Amino acid sequence: MTLDLFDALEPTEQRQEQLASGAFVLRAFALPCVPQLLPALALIVHASPFRHLVTPGGFRMSVAMTCCGALGWTSDRRGYRYSAIDPDNGRHWPPMPPSFLQLAQSAAAKAGYDNFMPEACLINRYAPGTRLTLHQDKDELDYEAPIVSVSLGVPAMFLFGGHERSDKAARVPLFHGDVVVWGGPDRLRFHGILPLKEAEHPLLGRQRINLTFRKVA
Repeated sequence: MTLDLFDALEPTEQRQEQLASGAFVLRAFALPCVPQLLPALALIVHASPFRHLVTPGGFRMSVAMTCCGALGWTSDRRGYRYSAIDPDNGRHWPPMPPSFLQLAQSAAAKAGYDNFMPEACLINRYAPGTRLTLHQDKDELDYEAPIVSVSLGVPAMFLFGGHERSDKAARVPLFHGDVVVWGGPDRLRFHGILPLKEAEHPLLGRQRINLTFRKVA
């Protein structure tokens, strides 16, 4: 049965749900960290503002993005790639805040992935109506490390598919403070976000912020 996002109650107590053998939703896991995450996020966005990237095919992405960490992910007509330099300002990406790194490592360990050391945090901003089509995270050199994805703000419907784009995708409601971790045999599963519904969050307003931590090399 598919849940309607706004009929479901937002989790406030931590619990773990298994999506596949190597994939888990950690409900409300990030909630205790929010007072540290949001001020750190504001500093990152001040240094490297959100922008709408262009795909190699010339398509403007509806989801706005920025990054922090030793490496940032970017896209233009030359392709998808990681870079130590923010192409919009010619400076290094903002460093990954300790609160970000600690959350990513503790979530990975909770899901059974010890010693996770992400080099990049992709920060996506979803406005109502924006979406992320099914895709695989394949620009990294290291597929052994998991992906750690933190949801903040209004709810979203996460699509978690199989290893082929045509495989049926499960629909997983995600709420403020939820963390999804997937790796091992599930590292290259297709995933995405359905168009964001209109909603208002008391801390973040009419938006969803997604922090995605990756080990690149």
